[in-house]
Amino acid sequence: MSGDGEAAVAAVERIAERIEAERSHLTQLDSAIGDADHGGNMARGWAKAADAARELDAPDPEAVAQTVGKTLMSEVGGASGPLFGGSLVFAGAELADGVTAETAVAFAETYLEKVQDRGDAQLGDGTMVDALTPAVHTFKKSIETDERPPVESLARAVDAAERGVAFTVPLRARKGRASYLGWRSVGHQDPGATSTLFILEELLQTAAHHRDEPIPEVAATSPTIPDADADESDDSKGESDSEGAA
Repeated sequence: MSGDGEAAVAAVERIAERIEAERSHLTQLDSAIGDADHGGNMARGWAKAADAARELDAPDPEAVAQTVGKTLMSEVGGASGPLFGGSLVFAGAELADGVTAETAVAFAETYLEKVQDRGDAQLGDGTMVDALTPAVHTFKKSIETDERPPVESLARAVDAAERGVAFTVPLRARKGRASYLGWRSVGHQDPGATSTLFILEELLQTAAHHRDEPIPEVAATSPTIPDADADESDDSKGESDSEGAA
């Protein structure tokens, strides 16, 4: 098993454990605006996905991603199977040459594109897209524009996703079962966005462990969901650095 393949399997195992641990929480969120099956469906699907990943013979990242995606499609009920699993199958092709900063960005962008296509959802619709979009955009900006290291870039993406999850609470849901509630969906955190955050958090933990790097404490300035406090903090830091240099 290659180093990247081993890390990919470890990531799936961590995600499965996390989703199982959060099963009740996800079910509670879904019971308020859906049919209360998100926690159970996701826990079952990721458990099966972890089993399938472990059974691969000398896996590489592309094989792991596509195997997990196909398993989620067959095991996770409702809309979540095609959204999480089907999108992963397509995005996995971006990892054919292994995991690098460039292929990771391509993977993330393809995954977001497929989720949006399959769910017909955009930012502000009160879905997992509201967590995924700022995460992907922040990751891409951190890697390509700011030239930050991968683990730090992923940490910033996780922070952006967390802000995106909070962003779903005051929204009126416009997609999925929650949309049937109309204005009654306002005030509820989207379960799909929440499980997306959990997945990203476990990817970060795996990446930091695999690269033997600490996870930095960062606050993302998302190009999708601007944060005035983060901007002000960055400006203040720049002024302090300038004063110190002087």
